[in-house]
Amino acid sequence: MKKERSIPIVKKAGFKERLSALSNLPEFFKLVWQSSPKKTFFSFFFRILRSAMPVALLYVGKLIVDEVVLLSSSTTPTDHTYLWQLVALEFGLAIATDALNRIVSLLDGLLGDSFSNFTSVKIMQHAAKLDLEQSEDSEFYDKLERARQQTLGRTMLLSQIMGQIQDLISMAFLITGLFTFNPWLIALLVITILPSFLGESYFNNQNYSLTRSQTPERRELDYLRYLGASDETAKEVKIFNLADFIIGRFRRLSDQFYKDNSKLATRRSLWGTFFSMLGSTGYYGAYVFIILQTVNGKLSVGDLTFLAGSFRQLRTLTEGILLRFTTISQGAIYLIDFLEFFEIKPAIVVPKNPVPFPNPIKQGFTFEDVGFKYRHAESWANRHLNFTLNPGETLALVGENGAGKTTLVKLLARLYEPTEGRILLDGIDLKEYDLDDLRLNLGVIFQDYLRYQMTLSNNIAVGNISELENEELIKKAAQGSMADILAEKLAGQYGQALGKRFNNGVELSGGEWQKVALARIYMKDAQVLILDEPTAALDARAEYEVFQRFAQMTEGKSAVLISHRFSTARLADRILVLEKGQLLEIGTHEELLAMHGRYAELFNLQASGYK
Repeated sequence: MKKERSIPIVKKAGFKERLSALSNLPEFFKLVWQSSPKKTFFSFFFRILRSAMPVALLYVGKLIVDEVVLLSSSTTPTDHTYLWQLVALEFGLAIATDALNRIVSLLDGLLGDSFSNFTSVKIMQHAAKLDLEQSEDSEFYDKLERARQQTLGRTMLLSQIMGQIQDLISMAFLITGLFTFNPWLIALLVITILPSFLGESYFNNQNYSLTRSQTPERRELDYLRYLGASDETAKEVKIFNLADFIIGRFRRLSDQFYKDNSKLATRRSLWGTFFSMLGSTGYYGAYVFIILQTVNGKLSVGDLTFLAGSFRQLRTLTEGILLRFTTISQGAIYLIDFLEFFEIKPAIVVPKNPVPFPNPIKQGFTFEDVGFKYRHAESWANRHLNFTLNPGETLALVGENGAGKTTLVKLLARLYEPTEGRILLDGIDLKEYDLDDLRLNLGVIFQDYLRYQMTLSNNIAVGNISELENEELIKKAAQGSMADILAEKLAGQYGQALGKRFNNGVELSGGEWQKVALARIYMKDAQVLILDEPTAALDARAEYEVFQRFAQMTEGKSAVLISHRFSTARLADRILVLEKGQLLEIGTHEELLAMHGRYAELFNLQASGYK
């Protein structure tokens, strides 16, 4: 765990940066339009109608007041028809305003949901295109996490921008009325509101900087929540009595967040109160001025009503627009995090004119001085690898933990790109082949396979998801790994939900899950099979039966096995011994024993445990 520390405030954005960040909005609206063109159009249309309502209501109210004054001062009977027509018009405008508010709110919610779903799909699609090495990098995870957060947060940004446009149009109508009366009222309005705008802008910047700096720690906080309250971790948390340790770490980290956030929130609240007082002073100064003009007979009572109402609403709109500007510009800065994620490009790309995958493979895979170093790592995971995986050959990889076995097979599957050297398939660089075609011809099961909280059928079908509805193939694949025996024991058989996350799910043992995972490699007619610790959770009898079936179903195919069990490794045609990422020995079981080298040493050590 990381040492507790005060979370620093970094990457502050000034006014220029905020204005610059607004250049992200066109790309943002492009995404909004793509998510739902129809909802976007109607949202703008009804907002424009709604923006004209405040000034219309105020003006009709002015006419009503003037008509009432006129009628009340008349000494002779007069016709009240015009007055009631005005009242009916105001009533209609009030009904229309309420209806438009509800329509706009409805469209905002629907458009927000559409946008959130649309961008979530885009994030998943883009993440799927990126390299495995990128997804294993902590910096990538920070960007991914911020992009995920912005998917939900940008729904609010969308509503704010549309509200801003609506209020700006309303302001245009109100300003016209005030300007014809006295332009200095507009200047007074701006002067009293500007400090509040600058203050909010400053504190929004501070909040952004703090939130961004907290991203790695917030990921740790989420991880601690998972550790402390998950069915997958409950066993070890109880047996090792980790609850107090996890809760303590969570409390210290969350308390630090609270301390930093509350300090900023308190300062923001105090300054906000002061700036609000300035705004109120400006408003009532203008209000007094308008009253004096009315008392002196320069304005009618209706004019007083209209101007006071216009100034009050204009003040509210102006303050809202200025404050919302800081929020929108802040959101536009956050939007950088969202857009930056899509600027990440994979290093592993498909050539414009890919070479068709050979069927059958004739020469095999050849490693020519292949080396790989993880990003930010000082040492090499693999180095100077020179060997060939021949067609139809089973090659076992042996070595201690950290020897580079799994990295090697990831290079073979082109999940990683060699840092140096090259890998050839039938004499052609692996980079020249289509990635989808390559992986369609590779069946891979890693030791950290996923336990999908889905049905048994779906858990097997993920090995070749295009055959999700092919029940015959799924059952045949299950036979290859002995998962068919498991299916017979389950109440729902192949339709049985696995895992405890959802209702009616059944949890399996480690060995049962491994049989399910192994079935995935039989879901496609792959020419090369890669199994990383394929039988680690199986007992000796089950392991023997699995490999008997494996030998039958993979006859004529190439295979790579990673195993710490020499009983498994010795079944391979050749064995490759890795040490510190480099090829130390290669040969058959008998040849390696005769060398009396590293393999012989490891084999004898393991064999002695059975004597």
